[in-house]
Amino acid sequence: MKHEPLLKVAPLSGSRVRPFEGTRRYLSTGDLQEATTSFVEVTYADKPSRADNTVSPGDVLFARMKGTKKVLEIDGTLSNIIVSTGFAVLRPIEKCNGQYLSIYLKSDYFERQKEKFCSGAIQPAITNAGIKKLTIPLPPLDDQKRIAYLLGKVEGLIAWRKQHLQQLDDLLKSIFMELFGDPVRNERGWDTAGIEEFCAAVVDCPHSTPDYSGERTGYFCVRSGDIVDGYLDLSNTLHVGRDVFEERIKRYAPQIGDIVYSREGGRLGNAARILGNESICLGQRIMLFKVSADHSADFLWALLESRSFKTKLQGLIGGGAAPRVNIKDVKRITVIQPPKDVQTLFSQITKRIDRIKSHYQQSLANLESLYGALSQKAFKGELDLSRVQLPTEGADTAAEASFEAEDKQVLEPLFELSAPTELSVLQSAESRKTHIGQWLSAWLGQLGDEPFVAQSFMEAARQRLWELAEDEAREWGAAEYDEIKAWVFEALEQGHLIQSYDDANNRVQITSAKG
Repeated sequence: MKHEPLLKVAPLSGSRVRPFEGTRRYLSTGDLQEATTSFVEVTYADKPSRADNTVSPGDVLFARMKGTKKVLEIDGTLSNIIVSTGFAVLRPIEKCNGQYLSIYLKSDYFERQKEKFCSGAIQPAITNAGIKKLTIPLPPLDDQKRIAYLLGKVEGLIAWRKQHLQQLDDLLKSIFMELFGDPVRNERGWDTAGIEEFCAAVVDCPHSTPDYSGERTGYFCVRSGDIVDGYLDLSNTLHVGRDVFEERIKRYAPQIGDIVYSREGGRLGNAARILGNESICLGQRIMLFKVSADHSADFLWALLESRSFKTKLQGLIGGGAAPRVNIKDVKRITVIQPPKDVQTLFSQITKRIDRIKSHYQQSLANLESLYGALSQKAFKGELDLSRVQLPTEGADTAAEASFEAEDKQVLEPLFELSAPTELSVLQSAESRKTHIGQWLSAWLGQLGDEPFVAQSFMEAARQRLWELAEDEAREWGAAEYDEIKAWVFEALEQGHLIQSYDDANNRVQITSAKG
């Protein structure tokens, strides 16, 4: 694929901010996040010195800082904003599609190229001189539009999955408040106890820096940065050798259900449960709660992660540059102690949400891998675009609405799937296959004139299996998908289902036969 100098097809734009009356919205690099864009209202007199770039509709800006993927395409609603000089502002010419440029600037392909020309010791960033050295793969304009459309749809799927995950987190917090109320104000009048009374053991980390391994040994050393939004993220966790691991677990080997807790530094007060069977030891600044059998680890974790508890924790913080709490003080913190049956109820709900969340996280990982593979092929000129239709005006809105409707159908099953008389039948592959067949027959019988969406049924059946069979249900696999396909083809042959063409949506659809 032909490469062009970036500034040849998208010259630097923007100009210094001229004096203005009243206030204008200012966008800093820190205010541009993946899911949100926030602004600060500034006057000309009090605006920061970095608030000195203007933009116009059609401009595309990216953050100059090394290792920072922040890109924004300016539309009419943003035409009057001021942006930080930490952004480079580009204005694509006619031969360069703005959406294609935006997607390219967010790619790993571009980021690796940008990092080569970053300079500066404290905060490396790319200067205008460095930007002059950048290039962009530039296929014909129509192919740019196809690539932007295709990758934009995958971006939409990724954003939608992330929204699902956020909704599950919000749901669990809401359920916690519904069951227990504010854990600090204790308006429900629950009994109280020190955190130590919830635990069979409270373990502090070894007070030494481990000798990290340069390889992925399978022995994870958890640090505060590995606790993300209440969950352990081991994707970037440092590994240690077996000898180091054995030394660090002499006092206690972390197990499934234990809570790791950051007690020092900028991430102080963050908690996460160990949900997998990975080999984990504690890094510096981390302590661990092993909750006793008389209490729920899920309850204590949610309490530690609650906003009101984190606010209360601020009163115990000591230290100067590195804020921290003493482990003895943490043990003595008084918290609510609801009856065990209420804690157990919350734990059961939490585990079900964990299973759904795990499914969505895997789906998200698959989508991100797909996006990476597609973008890599696209920018190398290896992507077959012959079957990608050129997007027309309004197609994005229609496609997004269609996807949203179909995805909501997956999240919200159309019909309730009945439970078998004996739940034990779901543990047998053959019995489970038979019962899924009964679910499918009932599903088809209730569709009426509605089109049959196989994905919707499969997701509903999978979630129902999780709900009914709890942790003993085997993971849904290819065999179940193949069975459903076989049932659908058989139903088509027998006339129970009818295959037709939906002209309005330009696709084949399957509906239930009437009568």
